[in-house]
Amino acid sequence: MNSISKNNPILSKIHYQIKEHNVELLHLQFVDIEGILKHVTITIDQLEDAIEGKIMFDGSSINGFCPINKSDLYLMPDLNTFSIIPWSIEKDYAEARLLCSVLNPDKTLYEGDPRNVLIRTIEKTQKLGYSISIGPELEFFLFQMDASGNPTTIPHDHGGYFEPSHDLGEKVRLEIYRTLKSMGFKIEASHHEVAMGQHEINFEFKDALTSADNATTYKWIVKNVAKRFDLHASFMPKPIKGINGSGMHVNISLFKDKQNLFYDPLDTLQLSNEAYYFINGLLLCIEQLSAITNPLVNSYKRLIPGYEAPCYIAWSTSNRSTLIRIPAKRGTATRIEARHPDPCANPYLAYAAIAEAGLIGLKLAEPPIDPINDDIFSMSEDERKCKGIRNLPDNLETALNKLENSELAKNLLGDHVFQQFLTFKRKEWNQYRNTVHNWELENYQTRF
Repeated sequence: MNSISKNNPILSKIHYQIKEHNVELLHLQFVDIEGILKHVTITIDQLEDAIEGKIMFDGSSINGFCPINKSDLYLMPDLNTFSIIPWSIEKDYAEARLLCSVLNPDKTLYEGDPRNVLIRTIEKTQKLGYSISIGPELEFFLFQMDASGNPTTIPHDHGGYFEPSHDLGEKVRLEIYRTLKSMGFKIEASHHEVAMGQHEINFEFKDALTSADNATTYKWIVKNVAKRFDLHASFMPKPIKGINGSGMHVNISLFKDKQNLFYDPLDTLQLSNEAYYFINGLLLCIEQLSAITNPLVNSYKRLIPGYEAPCYIAWSTSNRSTLIRIPAKRGTATRIEARHPDPCANPYLAYAAIAEAGLIGLKLAEPPIDPINDDIFSMSEDERKCKGIRNLPDNLETALNKLENSELAKNLLGDHVFQQFLTFKRKEWNQYRNTVHNWELENYQTRF
């Protein structure tokens, strides 16, 4: 173990932190196809085995991973993701975590692991000479708990956008900030969002894999910190009818030789050809990938006019009614913002989908349709059709149909994830379709 430490400064730092905080337990974390965080806890005495990818688990017990006759899978930790779990320091000993990729018994990357899907896309991008940076913005609600400790849909406050509420929500945000900072995050902004009880905390741009790891960690931390304040944090896209839902805006930049390829100071909008091509790729491919970026029945109740969430496929600079927006910053900060994904999307799959769509645009090397600077929500259907503005799928079934017929999606996800994802989501849609909902009872039971 000492010889490994001498040759690996990251591992040396891990050993130092383990000793400094008296770490006894280590959580090896990974996500399933739907993006749900899983972990197995080992003692720190097993650290060497963990680092060498020797910790095995039953893949058949993870929904969608593998059949019972081929169930042995292994965890390979990413040492860059090591962090002490802040609330565990209050004990006599501390706990730490590592995010992992999943391996086959022969130590090759397991095709059913969403993290590996993104790794494949990153490797493809690197072979083309590019690197991709992503900055996600994940919104969430804080809800009160009932007397039995179950979550309600009662927001903890009645504040609005950027309002300094000075209430429990602000205390929760501050504690989330402190927790994330102690785990190595650089926080850029924290504020109350538009809807009652809705919040957002933004962290800095990183490479695509680190950003997906950070989004996964962020959701885990937000939920755990909220629970400590007797609140429930929900990333559900549309938990309450009649108010804004929660999105996961994805800001993306393309680099080559440390230069931002989306920036061109000589262009009218200071955007390069690569930026226009990337935008075009997103516009062309977004429908067939929307089941990945918006994976729930509930996702499509957010994507309706009137609540700032995009439902029309168009782009602009400052117009927030479009699906793709180009924020004002230029130079190294030039980026494309995809506004349609929601925070229930598996970030590894969502970021891979957005990146792959952009790469297709680069390959086609064609400009997008003209930007739309008018409010799309106020346009008539004929006006939108005249301007070439298409609709996003308006329900999960439509999105799944487009995904199922997409060669891009099949190649992006790989056969295993593609088939399992469709199976899960078809089942989810059918369960929803076959359920009698309260709205139906309220409107039909006494009337007919």
